[in-house]
Amino acid sequence: MKKADWILIACVIIVLAPFFIPATGFFEWFESTTKAHPYIMAFFKFAILATLGEMLALRIRKGVYNEPGFGVVPRMMVWGFLGMCIAMAMTIFKSGTPYFLASTGIADLPTLQQTFAAAEFSWGKLGIAFAVSVLMNSIFAPVMMTFHKCTDIHILDNGGTVRGLLRPMHMRDIFANKVNWDMQWNFVIKKTIPLFWFPAHTITFILPPTLQVLFAALLGVALGLILALKK
Repeated sequence: MKKADWILIACVIIVLAPFFIPATGFFEWFESTTKAHPYIMAFFKFAILATLGEMLALRIRKGVYNEPGFGVVPRMMVWGFLGMCIAMAMTIFKSGTPYFLASTGIADLPTLQQTFAAAEFSWGKLGIAFAVSVLMNSIFAPVMMTFHKCTDIHILDNGGTVRGLLRPMHMRDIFANKVNWDMQWNFVIKKTIPLFWFPAHTITFILPPTLQVLFAALLGVALGLILALKK
């Protein structure tokens, strides 16, 4: 292991330690702040954790956490924005899926809402969580993933600078010539969505609401590692 690896491990321990020390009151602060400012917290959760996933992927592929043109800060800005979009999508699909299920005649709406909102685990809650995951990842995720791939290419094309990130994106050129559609369609969308995201987000939607976006951001770290190993 390199010096940078030990520094990263030390930073992770320092950041996570307050969560497990009750005397700090950090977990209570985290929960209350997440409830009061869900989208601001989603920005920072994804900006930090999902970008860390990409840095770990780079470490696996090339042996470094950063390199010229990689653009850590622009990637954090993009992931922060996407984090807010993901938090919004989670809210929409968590609220809307029980209405959809009720319209199919599976159960009446109050029963579905009560089952899904219950603190205790049940097979009914698991089924609704799975439905939320399938709908969100089938409708929202492909668009989000493709947009994120385009921003990655845009960041690299502009030297990994913040100023470069703010330049207009040439979407036609990126779509036609620069996106690896074999990888994007045949692996990222066709395989990671049903095999990874469907079950992973089913677990997400069973967790307490204040932890769901955090867990989703941690899943971004895991996906970064999966993509790195695929490459």
